[in-house]
Amino acid sequence: MARYKDEQCRICRREGQKLFLKGERCYTDKCSISRRNYGPGQHGQKRAKLSEYGTQLREKQKTKSYYGVGEKQFRKYFEMASNKKGVTGENLLQILESRLDNVVYRLGFGSSRAQARQLVNHAQFDVNGKKVDIPSYLVKPGDVITVREIKKDNATIKANVEVNNTRVIPAWLEKNNETLSGKVIRLAVREDIDIPIEEHLIVELYSK
Repeated sequence: MARYKDEQCRICRREGQKLFLKGERCYTDKCSISRRNYGPGQHGQKRAKLSEYGTQLREKQKTKSYYGVGEKQFRKYFEMASNKKGVTGENLLQILESRLDNVVYRLGFGSSRAQARQLVNHAQFDVNGKKVDIPSYLVKPGDVITVREIKKDNATIKANVEVNNTRVIPAWLEKNNETLSGKVIRLAVREDIDIPIEEHLIVELYSK
């Protein structure tokens, strides 16, 4: 899958808001939004007024950046959300939140979703006692995510657990710091998702 590999801070500057793509750096004075709150590039300070289509497109691109998802997979998730009962936009966010890399991030085992994705890729976690190294794996209620026994001395994970000890865990998840594990109590609902996304714009874009 094609993935954006340029400087992550350029994405935040292009969207005009923090997307928290760099973990702890985003909370410091080094954050590029704090220093240069305008678009990247030669004409970055000349923000043109967006059309209706442009606004919808930017919202989709922003959401993809938040979760680190490519276009093909994002469209697949939209189709899944459209076929589920309920509000399509909320279903879409629920599916994105259910990704294993996002759950690992939400539990505080990763400092960012990108780092969490890398940790999952490197087979650092079990789901219900079985190794899972697919970041896009969708968790279900009752699933237990655990740092693998042979990986519990991983310095990165241990540092993240310590740094993120005060991070608020979403109500749909449960965390056990002693066993380095988390449990999916239920799937996320819209009220659980603290990301500033206007999902109705994405639905409007794909519905054209």
